[in-house]
Amino acid sequence: MHKFAITISYEEYPSVDDLSHTDKDLCFEAVKALANSHSPYSEFRVGAAVRLLSGKVVYGSNQENVAYPSGLCAERVALFTIGSTYPGDKIISMAITAHTDHFKIMQPITSCGACLQVMAEFEKKQSNPIEVLFYCQNGPVIKTHGIKSLLPFAFAEARLKK
Repeated sequence: MHKFAITISYEEYPSVDDLSHTDKDLCFEAVKALANSHSPYSEFRVGAAVRLLSGKVVYGSNQENVAYPSGLCAERVALFTIGSTYPGDKIISMAITAHTDHFKIMQPITSCGACLQVMAEFEKKQSNPIEVLFYCQNGPVIKTHGIKSLLPFAFAEARLKK
């Protein structure tokens, strides 16, 4: 038997005001994306804003469906839009935020495993890490420098390429 340990690395900022101008702007763009959330069942809106190397910002918001598994998270909406509309542009960073009228969110909301796997695929495809900002509008911001800190065992199988 061999024992291993995984250490993750991230930064936590007390407030969005402590971020660089570029990161702060991207967090505010994620807030704008909340407006297009279709979340009549959970009433939990999620917005994502993704900055591309070209400077373009692409938005995503959660899209629910009465048949719950048919919905899609904000992150994947944005990433799949990039894959189909801007396939040659590299992703530099993305910001994700959430809001509900039912309670005050006090900690950053992080991405689900399915979204992390899609992020990992985009990193692999572009051979560049993606910075991710989890923005809590009432509290701290978590910043990671690549998906490996969030999903160290992302699924990958080189033999599927054939």
